[in-house]
Amino acid sequence: MKRIITFAIILLGLSAMAQNDTLVVDQVVARVGDRIILESDIEAQYSQVISSGEAPKEMKCQILEDLLTQKLLLNQADIDSVYVSDDELDAELNARLQLFIDQMGGIEKMEDYFHKSIFEIKDDLKRVLKEQIRAQKMKNKLTKDIKITPSEVHDFYEKLPKDSLPIVDQSVEVQQIVVKPKISAEQEKAIIERLNKMRQEIISGKKKFQTLAILYSDDPGSAPKGGELGFRSRAELVPEFASVAFSLKPGEVSHVVKTKYGYHILQLIERKGERVNVRHILIVPRPTPQEIAKAKKLADSVYNLIVSDSLTFDKAALLYSDDQDTKNNGGLLINPANGTSKFKMDELPPYIRFDIKDLEPGQISKPVQTVDNTGQLVFKIYKLKSKTPAHIANPDQDYQLIMDMALKHKKQMFMDNWITQQVKKTYIHIIPYYKNCKFHNHVWLQYNQKEE
Repeated sequence: MKRIITFAIILLGLSAMAQNDTLVVDQVVARVGDRIILESDIEAQYSQVISSGEAPKEMKCQILEDLLTQKLLLNQADIDSVYVSDDELDAELNARLQLFIDQMGGIEKMEDYFHKSIFEIKDDLKRVLKEQIRAQKMKNKLTKDIKITPSEVHDFYEKLPKDSLPIVDQSVEVQQIVVKPKISAEQEKAIIERLNKMRQEIISGKKKFQTLAILYSDDPGSAPKGGELGFRSRAELVPEFASVAFSLKPGEVSHVVKTKYGYHILQLIERKGERVNVRHILIVPRPTPQEIAKAKKLADSVYNLIVSDSLTFDKAALLYSDDQDTKNNGGLLINPANGTSKFKMDELPPYIRFDIKDLEPGQISKPVQTVDNTGQLVFKIYKLKSKTPAHIANPDQDYQLIMDMALKHKKQMFMDNWITQQVKKTYIHIIPYYKNCKFHNHVWLQYNQKEE
């Protein structure tokens, strides 16, 4: 059972409480130092578990222990001066709410569901989220220097009950060579001149940025919204785009910016700390039929060199691939979800899954016309480097996974010991209703104080 109560559960739980005709008579169920935990804090989270159809009897005890631990971490955060800035809180709140808005199909649907405006929902959740983030920052500070050695990983694996080991899904490793049709200097010049003309029309007041974005931008996601991207952090933007976006003043229109997606002009709408809301117009260069034919001919030639053993796939990637992210690594794709070269099939983009579905390990595909991760036309040659069947996790095939499990266990052991030591010197009171809880750490009840 996961010991983390997610933001989504809290969000939906609060809604379920708000929509329930029979409200809980609130009371203080626990104290950790000067901090209290209310019955409604537990019920708000428990109500969502009930609505999902999974409600083990011990769930309330688990929720309570999570909250007890959170309060203990917050007490330590007071001592160590670990805080959450307003900008940090707003950024995290906006990011999580945006995820929820996307899942629910829009702000209006979310407001209808909660019977509240977006501003009321934010206010309700701000305190809860602030405590969550602050407690997590304190926990990260406590455990940041914990490392694990190979011998500890081995010992962890040997002592772990084999029926506790996870099943690892089938995974593949994929290499690629990407050949892009060239864009002529004349085409680039024409695009830049076109965007500069739009920029002058916006600055002079002849045209509105939003109107031009709707009419001419090649970004299908933002064009219907007048080019607006919504609040983004630097990490969510490509470096060249981010550098310009964070340098603009509100309303200012940038000069032409080149990124891997094409050519842009930007206008800053608003900046909040380390997040900006900008609108942009994107023009994607389109290769001529002649350049497309040249790229196909080159891809065919590279393929023939590889299959005739005149060139290895790795060397061909280094010499001919236009993908700067993979060419120096033999064309090997890296999974952003886990930082390794292993992909579950459903983690690969659909077009790659389709192109490699008939390959066996070691085989390469004929050049295929497809798109890259920016949506631009390219020719690709794939090699299926490996295919690992579904299996029980083991150190030979899944060392990183076992190591992560071992490190997580070591950090949990550290936190269990830290909680034990902190509880011994902190006033703890839990009402009798929860005295039969089987907490993960028994110290909570062992040092439970009687309320005066």
